[in-house]
Amino acid sequence: MIKQPIGIIDSGLGGLTVWKELVRTMPNEDYLYFGDSGFCPYGSKDPEEITRRVKTIIDFLIRENCKIIVVACNAITASSIDILRKIYTIPFIGMEPAIKPALLKTKTKVIGVLATERALKGNLFFNTKQKYAKGIKIIEQIGKGLVEKVEALDFHSESTMGILKHLLNPMIESNIDFLVLGCTHYPFLKESMKKILGGEVVIIDPAPAIAQHTANILKQVKQKKSLEIQKGRSTFLTTGDTNKMQFVLSMMAVTHDDVHSILI
Repeated sequence: MIKQPIGIIDSGLGGLTVWKELVRTMPNEDYLYFGDSGFCPYGSKDPEEITRRVKTIIDFLIRENCKIIVVACNAITASSIDILRKIYTIPFIGMEPAIKPALLKTKTKVIGVLATERALKGNLFFNTKQKYAKGIKIIEQIGKGLVEKVEALDFHSESTMGILKHLLNPMIESNIDFLVLGCTHYPFLKESMKKILGGEVVIIDPAPAIAQHTANILKQVKQKKSLEIQKGRSTFLTTGDTNKMQFVLSMMAVTHDDVHSILI
């Protein structure tokens, strides 16, 4: 049987939050995770630069026989996914700030969105706002410095809490009842955010919905191509520090991981 893993690409460690939900949803699948920590962060980079870099990684994942690719990065999705879908025939699953459920459920009519600069400029985010945000105030904050904190494994320090307070306090003062996370790195900071937000604000992480959407798309692909499910195994590649990825996986209670360094 030819191994056909689900490919996952992220700018670094953040996409592991999506990988965890994918495994929870589809535990029998194989996964090949590519974290580009050596090129991180993506969120403030030029779209053309991101696309060039991502195409190189996608070519690698296709050579590794991936059957579907989850773009577990809001910045890549906003910058490149439309282009990737035109170039490649492999299915792509993208990320976007999950503001729709917040817009539909808000009672205070004020929600917050914490995201990278690139994600906030994405077409999907803009179109969702145009369709669902009538009469609702959206407070957008660029999470400057947060990706770097996560990549440094600095989740709870005084410095990290200071950045979060600076970003979240204006939202609290505006009476938000939902906070939408628009970067897959940010869920690693969720506990620190809760200490600032208190218990009244609901934090929305899109990873579970993305995992379910991937499962639905994969069922369609299997019907077309008769792909077989294999025993679940995950392989992790990073252009950064393997020890950091190993630490995060251990923190996520992953005991049977396979982590390698890669230059690309």
